[in-house]
Amino acid sequence: MSDKERLKRTVRGRRPEFYPTAGMDQAMSMIMVLAQEFTVMHDRMDTIERIAASKNMVLPQEIEDYAPDQSVLEAREIWRQEFFERLFYLLHQQAAEAAEGDSAERFEEMLTSIAAQ
Repeated sequence: MSDKERLKRTVRGRRPEFYPTAGMDQAMSMIMVLAQEFTVMHDRMDTIERIAASKNMVLPQEIEDYAPDQSVLEAREIWRQEFFERLFYLLHQQAAEAAEGDSAERFEEMLTSIAAQ
């Protein structure tokens, strides 16, 4: 399967809601995606700084002076778009379900239909 051919990863039916305030579950989902990304970036940056220090390299000024070429800019944009897809995944999924007419009632009907077989 190529990078372009991704399987649709959605779960049908009602999701548990943990917060009574509308939108809070979605906000917490987004916050957790950001927290995951931040911890990975922190660990990677810490690794880079430790390796550089062990080789007596001074990176801060080199980082400030770095000018990415077009291929780097394009790769970063691809990463950024994929990141935003993960960040807004739940909102996109809910919008798609709303467009398809998914509801708790439809989920219950499907379960009843399957149970009757």
